[in-house]
Amino acid sequence: MYPNLQNLWEEVRELTLGSTPEIDRLHTPPTPLHFLRHYLSQNKPFILSASTLPWPAATLWSSTSYLLRTLSSSTVSLHRTPTGHADALTPHPSTPNSFCFASADVTRTSFADAVDAVTGSCKESCVAYLQQQNDCFREEYGALSGDCDSDVPWATEAIGGGPEAVNLWIGNELSETWFHKDHYENLYAVVTGEKHFVLLPPTDVHRMYVREYPAAHYNYNEETGEFKLQLENPPRHVPWCSVNPYPSPENQDKEMSEFPLYFNGPKPFEVTVKAGEILYLPSMWFHHVRQTPDSRGLTIAVNYWYDMQFDIKYAYFNFLQSLPAPQEPTSHNLLTNENASDGEDKQREEPVFSCV
Repeated sequence: MYPNLQNLWEEVRELTLGSTPEIDRLHTPPTPLHFLRHYLSQNKPFILSASTLPWPAATLWSSTSYLLRTLSSSTVSLHRTPTGHADALTPHPSTPNSFCFASADVTRTSFADAVDAVTGSCKESCVAYLQQQNDCFREEYGALSGDCDSDVPWATEAIGGGPEAVNLWIGNELSETWFHKDHYENLYAVVTGEKHFVLLPPTDVHRMYVREYPAAHYNYNEETGEFKLQLENPPRHVPWCSVNPYPSPENQDKEMSEFPLYFNGPKPFEVTVKAGEILYLPSMWFHHVRQTPDSRGLTIAVNYWYDMQFDIKYAYFNFLQSLPAPQEPTSHNLLTNENASDGEDKQREEPVFSCV
């Protein structure tokens, strides 16, 4: 099956995405019809480049005092982890040679204290990220909502309805998001700092090595400043992408050997979204995200989640995802066949949540 999948990966790039690891850049907003025909219907990403977003936020949010003043009475959800990797794989608390899926410690606090935590000197032992989802921009940060458009007009017209959720993200250089996908059409606008995306289309699902991991969550002790990772009880398993596109030098050979379909396959699309730019991230695309903050140590972004169409593309993806993992033609098992996959890792639906 591997040659057939490899042909699929290459044909998708030849027919719609291009042969280079770059995506289209538009210098003016597309018309709704152009967006519908050339990007939405083709499940194809692009960046809308501009010197600045036409929003008050583009200038106002560069002032921390403005944000603190506007949100002085707001209580927000602060996510905390020891490394900056929330909703990601981490060594299992009782069997360190295996992994679990760890979600962040979440606490409710004032916006002022949250910003202090994101920019604070304790980042190396406690990485804070404002990444609450499910419409947090219109809920927790409603006092700022007038600083941005309520939707993306050309997307709203093409899709036939407004966004299901609008979210605000405020993080630092340590915040990193593991590979995952979302069932939304995502318009992702960076206001300050930069976001660095690694993207793969849904057809490359087998290159993500989606496996089931026991669910766990971090608990943060305010007095000691220490984290404890606890497995969920009753036990729950989460299907999650296993690949880290940026392995440490000491783990690089091991990672490349364990996940050859990713590292030896077509190059992923690598995209930097700068302040004032918008990324269209199509539904079900796998994405890994890192960020570079502004001079204050903050990266701020707003994203609009539009409902995807559960049409024939979704049916095709579910069929592809249901196929067993191929036997991986690494240089080692081409010679010995000792490490061939047993095909038992069924690809199942991922939970619908994100952190970027």
